[in-house]
Amino acid sequence: MSNNQKTLSTVQSAQLINELKLRFDKNIGRHDGMNWAAVESRLKTNQQKLWTLAEMENTGGEPDVIGYDVEKDQYLFCDCAAESPSGRRSVCYDKEGLESRKENRPANNAVDMAALMGVELLTEAQYFDLHKLGKFDAKTSSWLKTPAEVRLLGGALFGDYRYGRVFVYHNGAQSYYAARAFRGLLYV
Repeated sequence: MSNNQKTLSTVQSAQLINELKLRFDKNIGRHDGMNWAAVESRLKTNQQKLWTLAEMENTGGEPDVIGYDVEKDQYLFCDCAAESPSGRRSVCYDKEGLESRKENRPANNAVDMAALMGVELLTEAQYFDLHKLGKFDAKTSSWLKTPAEVRLLGGALFGDYRYGRVFVYHNGAQSYYAARAFRGLLYV
């Protein structure tokens, strides 16, 4: 894989598409009524999106199709790993939060990592919708796209699943935890 060109080799593309198909078939309840052939056709014509899906996969996200946006004519892929992606943990919310830490700075932040990968952080509503498809973050948590008015006050939102329900909480954007990452959303 070439990070500068953000493309996969033919072999890497085929392997990734095969992995995504296996996950699609195994978790049909996430995308009931959708046709894999249509998804695969879309993937094969967009190397940039395949590269992003590979990044999601390589960081432990286990991306899968969770919907279809009729207005945009695009499939929605989301990180569907049971727990927050292991390769994206221990990060502050954003660059400002990271730079405000006086000591023990983590290596990165969720907002910049998501942008480099080509994904969007989930909103509160999208996080709640994801939990209609299964239980996620029962032992971990995930940063969520934070409204500007909350972020301006120094806060950032995260969600998890505890006690049989989804919770959305707040922390300072500079905080980070070994069990907190972020889930990405990708339109293909």
